[in-house]
Amino acid sequence: MSVFPLWLRGGLMLAATAMTWGGMFPVMKPLLEHVDPFTIALIRFGFSVPILIAILLFIEGPSALNTQGKALRLWWLGTLGFFGFGVLAIFGLESIRPEHAAVVPALMPLISIVVISVRTRRPPRPPALLAIALGLAGVTLVASRGDPAALLHGTETRGLALVFVGVTSWVFYTLAAAEFPSWSGLRYTTLTLTLAVLSILAMQVIALALGAIKLPTLATLVSFTPSFGYLVLLASVMGFLFWNAGMRALGPAHGVLFINLVPVTAFSVSLMQGHIPTGWELAGVALVISALVLNSFSTKRQTSKAQLASING
Repeated sequence: MSVFPLWLRGGLMLAATAMTWGGMFPVMKPLLEHVDPFTIALIRFGFSVPILIAILLFIEGPSALNTQGKALRLWWLGTLGFFGFGVLAIFGLESIRPEHAAVVPALMPLISIVVISVRTRRPPRPPALLAIALGLAGVTLVASRGDPAALLHGTETRGLALVFVGVTSWVFYTLAAAEFPSWSGLRYTTLTLTLAVLSILAMQVIALALGAIKLPTLATLVSFTPSFGYLVLLASVMGFLFWNAGMRALGPAHGVLFINLVPVTAFSVSLMQGHIPTGWELAGVALVISALVLNSFSTKRQTSKAQLASING
C-alpha cells in the first residue's frame, strides 16, 4: 500500500507532466535553428514508440496491440493529433517566443467546450463563454504585449495561428478517445502514435523531395542528444503515462487545472534565461489561468447539481 494518498500521487504526476511540457518549448526553440520540425517530431515520436509498446506489452499483454479492425481510424486520429500538434506547433514556434507558444495549449479545455458545443449544437453556458473570452483575451495580451493591433502585421500572428491549429487538432484527437471506451489511455496513445509516425515520415520524405527542408548532419543530431532525450523520455513517454494516470486519480475537473503550469513553467524558464516578461504578458497569463479556474469550478458545480438532482429523483 502506498504511503501517499491517491490524490497526492495524481497531483504530483500532473504537476510534473505540465512542468515538463512547459519546459518543452524552450528546449525545442534552439533546436529549430539547426533541425527542421519534421525531423524533430520524427525523432521525438519515433524513439517514444518502442518504449511505449514495451510498456503496453508489459502491462496489458500482446492482445493490446490488436487494432480490432480500426487501424485506418486510428491512423487518422493519430495523424490528426500527433502531426497536428507535434509538427504544426513546432512550425509555429519558429516565429514566436517559446513562452508565448506555451500559453496556447493552456486553452485546450476552453477549445474543447467550443468543439463540443458545435457538435451538440448547444451553446456554452454563460460561465463557459466568459472563460473562453478571458482565455482568448489573455493569449492576445501575451502575444501582442498589450498592443493587439500589432498582431495584424507581425510574424507572431502566423506562429500563433499554427500553434492554435495544432492545439485544436489535439483536442479533436483527445475527444475521439471516447470512441474506444474499453481501451486504456496507454493503449490508445501507443497505437495512434505508432501509426502517426508513418504519416510524419511520409511528410518528411515529401518535404525533402520538394527541397523544402534539408536533413541535419549526424553530428548536429548528436550534439542535441540531451534535448532529444528530454523530448522523448520526459515530454513524451513520462508525459503521456503521468498525465493519463493523474487524470484518472483526480478527475478532469480538478486535473485540467494543472495545465496552468505549462505557461507558468515556460515563463519561468524564460526568466532564468534573462528575458524579463512585460506587465502585459504577465496579465495575459493571469487571465488564461483565471479562465481555466473559472471553467473548472463551473464544471464541478454543474456536475454536483446534476448528481444531487439524480439522487433526489
